[in-house]
Amino acid sequence: MKNNNIILSKEIKSEMLDKIQNYFLKERDEEIGSLASSMFLDFITEELAAEFYNQGVIDCYNYISDKCEDLLSIQK
Repeated sequence: MKNNNIILSKEIKSEMLDKIQNYFLKERDEEIGSLASSMFLDFITEELAAEFYNQGVIDCYNYISDKCEDLLSIQK
């Protein structure tokens, strides 16, 4: 599943790359460079991001459905 529709601003991408590098250093005691962190971020956005997005859509739908039911319950 390729998803090339995700466009990140330079600032957001830079923050994400820093977080990835810090994670690898803290959790795995590995220093990874810009290329490795960029490739990892590309993998996440191309292969995994759509699943997180879809789950967010489902969660939003369920939340709104619950609130609509609450609204209908106050009918006279």
